[in-house]
Amino acid sequence: MQEKKEEDLQQALNKVSEVGIDEVGRGSIFGPVFSAVVVLTKKNKLILKQFGVTDSKKLTPKKRKLLLPKILLLSSDYGIGQSSVGEIDKLGIRVATELSMLRALKKLKEKPSELIVDGPLLLRPWKGIQKNIVFGDSKFISIASASIVAKVVRDNLMERLEKKYSGYFIFKNKGYGTKEHLSLIKKNGITKLHRKSFLKKSNLI
Repeated sequence: MQEKKEEDLQQALNKVSEVGIDEVGRGSIFGPVFSAVVVLTKKNKLILKQFGVTDSKKLTPKKRKLLLPKILLLSSDYGIGQSSVGEIDKLGIRVATELSMLRALKKLKEKPSELIVDGPLLLRPWKGIQKNIVFGDSKFISIASASIVAKVVRDNLMERLEKKYSGYFIFKNKGYGTKEHLSLIKKNGITKLHRKSFLKKSNLI
């Protein structure tokens, strides 16, 4: 009888899912913005926490890469979406980020009953229930997992783009506007993957 109760409790725990979404590359000056959504049961959240899942910014690139397959294995579902440089320049970064999030959500098998969004901004086009959590990647394992997935996938793309767009240290700066990156733009000019809308604000173009 006790075993049956424990089994029922375990099944109930496994059904309670947390759905977290996060973006990566919003403040970059080069390349697309990425979003990931991760669905986790209560049980698997605890396992991932024990593995060391936390805010991706607090982890080394090596640790993030090691955690990625564990997150994908233990998630009930996940989705990855991106928005292009063209969309960022045409629509603005907020709308483009929302597009990348919607594209990630469309890849889920089921629409989440509740979505936990990292940061203070609502995902405006989303018609379901959502909660905004500032510093959510430090508070919710599902958001931390989503931030790791999005970061590793985007960083892998930056590594590949380094070969095509050499001379900007994309592998090193991951497309962000470091002093070195900005000085190289002045020297070498902009590429088609640089965000013109961002660079205009910096008076670089």
